[in-house]
Amino acid sequence: MQALRTNEAGLRRDEWLERLKLFGLGSPAILLILIILVIPVGWLFYVSFIGADGTFSLENYERMLRRKSYARIFQTTFEVSFLTTGLCILIGYPLAYFISGLPNRIANLCLITVLLPFWTSLLVRTYAWLVLLQKRGLVNEWAMSLGLWDEPIKMVHNMTGTLIGMVHIMLPFLILPVYGAMRAIDGDLMKAASNLGASPRHAFWTVFFPLTLPGLFAGSLMVFILCLGFFVTPAVLGGGKVIMVSMKIVSNIELFVNWGAASALGVVLLVSTVAILWIASRFLNLEKMTGGGH
Repeated sequence: MQALRTNEAGLRRDEWLERLKLFGLGSPAILLILIILVIPVGWLFYVSFIGADGTFSLENYERMLRRKSYARIFQTTFEVSFLTTGLCILIGYPLAYFISGLPNRIANLCLITVLLPFWTSLLVRTYAWLVLLQKRGLVNEWAMSLGLWDEPIKMVHNMTGTLIGMVHIMLPFLILPVYGAMRAIDGDLMKAASNLGASPRHAFWTVFFPLTLPGLFAGSLMVFILCLGFFVTPAVLGGGKVIMVSMKIVSNIELFVNWGAASALGVVLLVSTVAILWIASRFLNLEKMTGGGH
């Protein structure tokens, strides 16, 4: 009995030492997460509850409930995010389908063109669209020369320009996971569906499309979440007429030097993003969508 107890104590000691070693190996990563994530988010929550007089207060959140302008800002933010995601799906899915059907060498070249915008600064791409879409820009000039319309169309400093710029920037984030899902599909499945009498259209919608849904959902969720916090593109192409939450946060700090109001907006946006991810995890298999499943 004494030997059994001694053995059990030794096993416990070995287990404790093993856990201590694992903690030591993981401590740099834990410290990094603590510094760059936990502390800033904690500070954000703390400042959001500090009123103008420096005491604990809910006035920053009450202001968002009282003023209708905040509701319009959140409505605009989600509207832009939904529209951008929808347009990316309409453009990106057919493009990914086209690329997935090409030979590997040509498909890789096409993917390079998809990734090419990543090698250019976001600010440069946004101002490039501003030059192209303005009233005397190349798009209007070419369209009028081709007779598509007679007068210059206003395509910047409004929702149209904002969506064009954001779709251009967000499109690769949807194409890549969808393309990956398409390339992972066994081509023999489509042949088997054809041999069983299915038309190409029927085989696509009943066999191919359902197998690409994990990649489509992953890309759509990524695009939507990224759009919620976008600042540069709506600020430049929206011209102050398309105001999103990130722009209001900046104005609260730069114009009004109100860190409490800005922090409250950041907290609400963060909670909204986490809520969206939680809802998605309840109805979708995020592990499988992100490639973690088997």
